[in-house]
Amino acid sequence: MVSLRFPFLFSRTNRPHFTNPTHGTSRSRSISVTVAVAAASATAVVAGVAAYQNHKHPFVENALDFFFSKPSSSHLWASLSFADSSSATVVDSKTGVSFPSELGGSQKLLGIGLRKKSVLGLKNIDVYAFGVYADHGNVKKLLREKYGNLSISELRENKEFNDDIMEAAISMTVRLQIIYSKLSIRSVRSAFEASVGSRLKKFGGSDNKELLQRFTSQFKDEYKIPRGSIIDLSKEPGHVLSTKIDGKEVGSIQSKLLCRSIMDLYFGEDPFDRKAKEDIELNLASLLQK
Repeated sequence: MVSLRFPFLFSRTNRPHFTNPTHGTSRSRSISVTVAVAAASATAVVAGVAAYQNHKHPFVENALDFFFSKPSSSHLWASLSFADSSSATVVDSKTGVSFPSELGGSQKLLGIGLRKKSVLGLKNIDVYAFGVYADHGNVKKLLREKYGNLSISELRENKEFNDDIMEAAISMTVRLQIIYSKLSIRSVRSAFEASVGSRLKKFGGSDNKELLQRFTSQFKDEYKIPRGSIIDLSKEPGHVLSTKIDGKEVGSIQSKLLCRSIMDLYFGEDPFDRKAKEDIELNLASLLQK
């Protein structure tokens, strides 16, 4: 899970040719010393990363419980027309994670993103990949009359369009696929307490602690989420948020505010992955043009 990049830059420049044998010997020795130093430094970096990765180190292990604090959008994704994908799955080349192009026969994949977190300011961890889906029939039925005459570029610049997507009774799903093998359900619960809690406050004020607790309490300590586990957060008709872990429903809550808050994490004003938000908006707009 670690991407290793050595901090050495070897520039290549054209130098004049010297025929002085003494100078040639000195230059050769200089190059040998430089290479030796670089190799030693590289070895030190490898050793340092290996030590850092040792999950038995108590300081690092404890710190991992606190790495969910604020979103990161540094991961770059290739622009894909997910809504037009005819293949059964869409595979992200960066992580190797695959997502079905459709869920339930009606929800189209709109975009794929990555939740990354920085640990101790030393490295970024790929926590989970996510895919966002929407019922294309709902999108056309509820929004075509209002937005059908606008071009894709106009829709992407229209803030009201994005708000209507989250407010309307459109069936949507955010599928999370766990990448970080040492992620605990406690960390997931803490992450949602912070991120969903901030959105509930943003859209509904500060008096929503009970609603937040009802949502986060679904992620009980008994659930295990090893690498490859799937968490589905689905907005269903009637603004019911249904939560599933590896296909098993663990709870459902009827709350328009909660549904809006969850969706805002992935394609709102301050999303976890900005490139994924752009893909989602592009493909939502494309659905209205068909």
